[in-house]
Amino acid sequence: MSSSTTTATGPPPPDVAVTDPRPRPRPRSRLMAAKAPARPGAAAAFHSVSAATTVLLALVGIGAMIHEPVLIPPLAASAALVHSAPTLPLAQPRGVVIGHMVGAAAGYAALAVAGSSAWTAAVAAGLTLALLTVGRTPHSPAVATAVVTVLQAPVAARFVPLLLGSTVLLVLTGYAGSRIRRKAPRYPAYWW
Repeated sequence: MSSSTTTATGPPPPDVAVTDPRPRPRPRSRLMAAKAPARPGAAAAFHSVSAATTVLLALVGIGAMIHEPVLIPPLAASAALVHSAPTLPLAQPRGVVIGHMVGAAAGYAALAVAGSSAWTAAVAAGLTLALLTVGRTPHSPAVATAVVTVLQAPVAARFVPLLLGSTVLLVLTGYAGSRIRRKAPRYPAYWW
């Protein structure tokens, strides 16, 4: 048998091109195969929206009482994750609390090295994302905390304790909210 033919027991030699006359189906990507999540029921939607709104209003009330802005955009995003998608890794307490602390630390570090600018904020955001990825602590709103820290340069002695308290409050309301409604997914899926 020559080297240009296939044997009955094995693949063709490397110098022989084999073509299949049948067209191959295009592989579907995971994104194409995925579907949007099911629409939540009215009670579930009301529960998650009202819980998130309540905790955000509580943050505004605390801020008004102590004359400090406590509600920042990243915390609103965290509240949405905790109350609307409580089973996602991004919504778990480890990511919420530690993530925001890492974001603030990266923001203050970048601020100390390079000052307040959009360039520095972008670097701080990238640094936060890297640290969260390596630490297996996903929480995308924490990346925004780094940006807020660089661009607004809040006094750390006031900002960090308020941020820590706010993230703990978000987690506790997520925990309580998941126990109030019987059919709600349990939060957290894991603590650490």
